[in-house]
Amino acid sequence: MTQPTLIRGEHPPTALSLAAAGVPVLPLRAGKVPFGNCPRCDRNACGGRPNMKNPGPCDCPAPCHGWAAATTDPDVIDSPAWASAWRQAAAVAYHPGGAGLTVVDLDNADAITWARETLPVTRSVRTTRGEHWLYQGAMPSANKVRPGVDIKSTMAYARWLGPGTGPLTALPDVVRALVVKAPAPVRPATVAVPAPAGGGTCPHRSPTYLNRGIAMAEQRITEASSAVHNTVFATFLAVLSTHGRCGCLTEAHTARLFAAAQAKGESPRHCADAWANALTRLGM
Repeated sequence: MTQPTLIRGEHPPTALSLAAAGVPVLPLRAGKVPFGNCPRCDRNACGGRPNMKNPGPCDCPAPCHGWAAATTDPDVIDSPAWASAWRQAAAVAYHPGGAGLTVVDLDNADAITWARETLPVTRSVRTTRGEHWLYQGAMPSANKVRPGVDIKSTMAYARWLGPGTGPLTALPDVVRALVVKAPAPVRPATVAVPAPAGGGTCPHRSPTYLNRGIAMAEQRITEASSAVHNTVFATFLAVLSTHGRCGCLTEAHTARLFAAAQAKGESPRHCADAWANALTRLGM
């Protein structure tokens, strides 16, 4: 490490201590906002290098690009380029996702009450107006997931307010589900399939048989823990191979399947493509 250049103020020692523990840090100005872009990135001249399409860390000499400036490199934190920022800093912030953490930011008493009734107990940190609940594990960040509740993890920063109290709990599904958007209304493609040969009665038209099959398909999609796209396609293929050729499927049935897939993160276009590919695979 280079010879320390920052000898005054409480923020650099705190930042260096956090960095040594593997927590990426950055300075915050008054108002809990990061420092502006450095001269070579002023007015987004660099194209906003760390962004949704290229979310890598910032490599500018000054603390630039908000959350992406967070670092664990002591030579950067204690460098002349960061010295001016530390002298103006009002607080130390950190990148929760970079430390493998998720912060549930509870902004008022009602939000805290909701968390106590809904979420697993975990480490908590008192804030000016509420509490931060910290979980072990990273996830996408989102604001206003419910009244008074924000999620801060990847591509976000949180103010460092101390280590908090209580043991860390593994990030639960109930927190991950907070950032999952409700599926958009589904308009599945009409399934055009030939009528039964000979015009006989369809053996699948029993409501119990068909509904049980659709319910099992929904459950298979819902319970997929990995390879969701492949599971959706395989499920669509199974449903169509059993019920597709006799014309007993309705738009209501396909809407249920599409909705289950979208709840697992599939887009409407992916659903439509998977359905079309299943039809093609079966020669329908």
